[in-house]
Amino acid sequence: MQELFQQVWSGLQQTTPLEFVAVMAGIASVFFSRKEHILVYPVGLVNTIIFIYLSFKYHLPGEAVVNFYYTVMSIYGWWLWAKKDQQQQPVMHVSFSSRKEWQQQLLFAAVCYVALYGFILLMRQWFAKEAIPWADAFASATAFTGMWLMAKKKVESWYWWIATNIASIPLYFVKGLVFTSVQYVVLLLLAVAGLVGVES
Repeated sequence: MQELFQQVWSGLQQTTPLEFVAVMAGIASVFFSRKEHILVYPVGLVNTIIFIYLSFKYHLPGEAVVNFYYTVMSIYGWWLWAKKDQQQQPVMHVSFSSRKEWQQQLLFAAVCYVALYGFILLMRQWFAKEAIPWADAFASATAFTGMWLMAKKKVESWYWWIATNIASIPLYFVKGLVFTSVQYVVLLLLAVAGLVGVES
Protein backbone atom coordinates (compact mmCIF):
# COMPACT_ATOMS: atom_id res chain seq x y z
CA MET A 1 0.00 0.00 0.00
CA GLN A 2 2.84 2.35 0.87
CA GLU A 3 4.52 1.56 -2.46
CA LEU A 4 1.31 2.38 -4.33
CA PHE A 5 0.99 5.67 -2.45
CA GLN A 6 4.59 6.53 -3.33
CA GLN A 7 3.90 5.77 -7.01
CA VAL A 8 0.83 8.02 -6.95
CA TRP A 9 2.73 10.83 -5.19
CA SER A 10 5.65 10.55 -7.58
CA GLY A 11 3.30 10.59 -10.56
CA LEU A 12 1.44 13.63 -9.26
CA GLN A 13 4.73 15.50 -8.89
CA GLN A 14 5.51 14.79 -12.55
CA THR A 15 2.18 16.19 -13.75
CA THR A 16 2.69 18.74 -16.52
CA PRO A 17 0.79 22.06 -16.57
CA LEU A 18 -0.99 20.91 -19.74
CA GLU A 19 -2.24 17.71 -18.10
CA PHE A 20 -3.32 19.71 -15.02
CA VAL A 21 -5.40 22.13 -17.14
CA ALA A 22 -6.97 19.22 -19.05
CA VAL A 23 -7.88 17.35 -15.86
CA MET A 24 -9.41 20.43 -14.19
CA ALA A 25 -11.45 21.15 -17.32
CA GLY A 26 -12.61 17.51 -17.44
CA ILE A 27 -13.80 17.55 -13.84
CA ALA A 28 -15.53 20.91 -14.34
CA SER A 29 -17.21 19.58 -17.48
CA VAL A 30 -18.72 16.61 -15.62
CA PHE A 31 -19.87 18.95 -12.85
CA PHE A 32 -21.72 21.06 -15.44
CA SER A 33 -23.16 17.88 -16.98
CA ARG A 34 -24.65 16.90 -13.62
CA LYS A 35 -26.21 20.37 -13.40
CA GLU A 36 -27.51 20.02 -17.00
CA HIS A 37 -25.66 23.26 -17.79
CA ILE A 38 -24.58 24.00 -21.35
CA LEU A 39 -21.08 24.97 -20.15
CA VAL A 40 -20.40 21.22 -20.14
CA TYR A 41 -19.48 21.55 -23.81
CA PRO A 42 -17.15 24.58 -24.12
CA VAL A 43 -15.30 23.56 -20.94
CA GLY A 44 -15.19 19.96 -22.16
CA LEU A 45 -13.61 21.09 -25.43
CA VAL A 46 -10.59 22.39 -23.51
CA ASN A 47 -10.19 18.92 -21.98
CA THR A 48 -10.64 16.92 -25.17
CA ILE A 49 -8.35 19.00 -27.39
CA ILE A 50 -5.49 18.78 -24.89
CA PHE A 51 -6.02 15.05 -24.44
CA ILE A 52 -5.82 14.39 -28.18
CA TYR A 53 -2.24 15.60 -27.97
CA LEU A 54 -1.44 13.80 -24.70
CA SER A 55 -2.97 10.51 -25.89
CA PHE A 56 -0.68 10.37 -28.92
CA LYS A 57 2.30 11.39 -26.81
CA TYR A 58 1.73 8.55 -24.31
CA HIS A 59 0.84 5.85 -26.87
CA LEU A 60 -2.92 5.71 -26.28
CA PRO A 61 -4.22 5.79 -29.86
CA GLY A 62 -7.69 4.60 -28.87
CA GLU A 63 -7.99 7.43 -26.37
CA ALA A 64 -6.77 9.89 -29.01
CA VAL A 65 -9.60 8.75 -31.30
CA VAL A 66 -12.05 9.01 -28.40
CA ASN A 67 -11.01 12.56 -27.62
CA PHE A 68 -11.32 13.55 -31.26
CA TYR A 69 -14.82 12.00 -31.19
CA TYR A 70 -15.53 13.89 -27.93
CA THR A 71 -14.53 17.12 -29.66
CA VAL A 72 -16.90 16.54 -32.57
CA MET A 73 -19.74 15.34 -30.30
CA SER A 74 -19.21 18.30 -27.96
CA ILE A 75 -19.89 20.66 -30.85
CA TYR A 76 -22.96 18.56 -31.82
CA GLY A 77 -24.19 18.35 -28.21
CA TRP A 78 -23.65 22.08 -27.70
CA TRP A 79 -25.83 22.74 -30.76
CA LEU A 80 -28.55 20.31 -29.55
CA TRP A 81 -28.63 21.64 -26.00
CA ALA A 82 -28.76 25.25 -27.24
CA LYS A 83 -31.84 24.65 -29.42
CA LYS A 84 -35.02 26.32 -28.11
CA ASP A 85 -38.67 25.99 -29.02
CA GLN A 86 -41.04 28.89 -29.80
CA GLN A 87 -41.46 29.56 -26.06
CA GLN A 88 -37.64 29.79 -25.73
CA GLN A 89 -37.54 26.53 -23.74
CA PRO A 90 -34.83 23.89 -24.36
CA VAL A 91 -35.86 21.30 -26.94
CA MET A 92 -33.81 18.52 -25.31
CA HIS A 93 -34.98 17.01 -22.01
CA VAL A 94 -33.51 14.29 -19.79
CA SER A 95 -35.16 10.94 -20.55
CA PHE A 96 -34.72 7.19 -20.08
CA SER A 97 -33.88 4.91 -22.99
CA SER A 98 -36.46 2.52 -24.40
CA ARG A 99 -35.67 -1.19 -24.84
CA LYS A 100 -34.96 -0.57 -28.52
CA GLU A 101 -32.59 2.28 -27.66
CA TRP A 102 -30.77 0.01 -25.18
CA GLN A 103 -30.27 -2.54 -27.95
CA GLN A 104 -28.95 0.19 -30.24
CA GLN A 105 -26.53 1.32 -27.53
CA LEU A 106 -25.17 -2.20 -26.96
CA LEU A 107 -24.77 -2.75 -30.69
CA PHE A 108 -23.07 0.63 -31.11
CA ALA A 109 -20.66 -0.12 -28.25
CA ALA A 110 -19.85 -3.59 -29.65
CA VAL A 111 -19.16 -2.25 -33.15
CA CYS A 112 -16.98 0.52 -31.71
CA TYR A 113 -15.04 -2.01 -29.62
CA VAL A 114 -14.28 -4.28 -32.57
CA ALA A 115 -13.33 -1.36 -34.84
CA LEU A 116 -11.15 0.30 -32.20
CA TYR A 117 -9.48 -2.97 -31.21
CA GLY A 118 -8.44 -3.52 -34.84
CA PHE A 119 -7.30 0.09 -35.19
CA ILE A 120 -5.20 -0.07 -32.02
CA LEU A 121 -3.58 -3.34 -33.12
CA LEU A 122 -2.50 -1.60 -36.33
CA MET A 123 -1.23 1.43 -34.41
CA ARG A 124 0.68 -0.91 -32.12
CA GLN A 125 2.56 -2.37 -35.07
CA TRP A 126 3.51 1.05 -36.43
CA PHE A 127 4.33 3.27 -33.48
CA ALA A 128 2.22 2.65 -30.35
CA LYS A 129 4.17 -0.34 -29.06
CA GLU A 130 3.02 0.19 -25.49
CA ALA A 131 -0.71 0.25 -26.30
CA ILE A 132 -3.01 -2.20 -24.47
CA PRO A 133 -5.55 -2.97 -27.21
CA TRP A 134 -8.35 -4.69 -25.26
CA ALA A 135 -8.35 -2.18 -22.39
CA ASP A 136 -7.91 0.88 -24.61
CA ALA A 137 -10.68 -0.33 -26.94
CA PHE A 138 -13.08 -1.03 -24.04
CA ALA A 139 -12.51 2.38 -22.42
CA SER A 140 -12.91 4.03 -25.82
CA ALA A 141 -16.04 2.12 -26.91
CA THR A 142 -17.88 2.84 -23.66
CA ALA A 143 -16.84 6.49 -23.88
CA PHE A 144 -18.11 6.73 -27.46
CA THR A 145 -21.48 5.41 -26.30
CA GLY A 146 -21.61 7.63 -23.21
CA MET A 147 -20.88 10.78 -25.21
CA TRP A 148 -23.53 9.94 -27.82
CA LEU A 149 -26.14 9.44 -25.11
CA MET A 150 -25.09 12.56 -23.21
CA ALA A 151 -25.75 14.67 -26.30
CA LYS A 152 -29.25 13.14 -26.35
CA LYS A 153 -29.67 13.76 -22.58
CA LYS A 154 -30.22 10.06 -21.89
CA VAL A 155 -29.99 8.91 -18.25
CA GLU A 156 -28.14 5.77 -19.36
CA SER A 157 -25.13 7.85 -20.36
CA TRP A 158 -24.10 7.68 -16.68
CA TYR A 159 -23.84 3.85 -16.85
CA TRP A 160 -21.48 4.11 -19.81
CA TRP A 161 -19.43 6.85 -18.12
CA ILE A 162 -19.07 4.66 -15.02
CA ALA A 163 -17.73 1.81 -17.19
CA THR A 164 -15.36 4.22 -18.98
CA ASN A 165 -14.02 5.62 -15.73
CA ILE A 166 -13.45 2.20 -14.15
CA ALA A 167 -11.47 1.09 -17.21
CA SER A 168 -9.52 4.35 -17.51
CA ILE A 169 -8.23 4.53 -13.92
CA PRO A 170 -5.67 1.70 -14.28
CA LEU A 171 -5.11 2.38 -18.00
CA TYR A 172 -3.76 5.88 -17.43
CA PHE A 173 -1.97 4.90 -14.23
CA VAL A 174 0.21 2.29 -15.96
CA LYS A 175 1.02 4.84 -18.67
CA GLY A 176 2.42 7.24 -16.08
CA LEU A 177 -0.42 9.78 -16.35
CA VAL A 178 -1.16 9.49 -12.64
CA PHE A 179 -2.97 12.83 -12.29
CA THR A 180 -5.25 11.82 -15.16
CA SER A 181 -5.85 8.49 -13.40
CA VAL A 182 -6.85 10.41 -10.27
CA GLN A 183 -9.15 12.50 -12.47
CA TYR A 184 -10.99 9.33 -13.49
CA VAL A 185 -11.47 8.41 -9.82
CA VAL A 186 -13.15 11.80 -9.31
CA LEU A 187 -15.16 11.39 -12.52
CA LEU A 188 -16.28 7.93 -11.38
CA LEU A 189 -17.62 9.37 -8.14
CA LEU A 190 -19.36 12.20 -10.03
CA ALA A 191 -20.88 9.74 -12.51
CA VAL A 192 -22.24 7.54 -9.69
CA ALA A 193 -23.62 10.65 -7.98
CA GLY A 194 -25.15 11.80 -11.27
CA LEU A 195 -26.86 8.45 -11.80
CA VAL A 196 -28.15 8.27 -8.23
CA GLY A 197 -29.41 11.84 -8.47
CA VAL A 198 -31.37 11.16 -11.65
CA GLU A 199 -32.80 7.80 -10.56
CA SER A 200 -33.78 8.85 -7.03
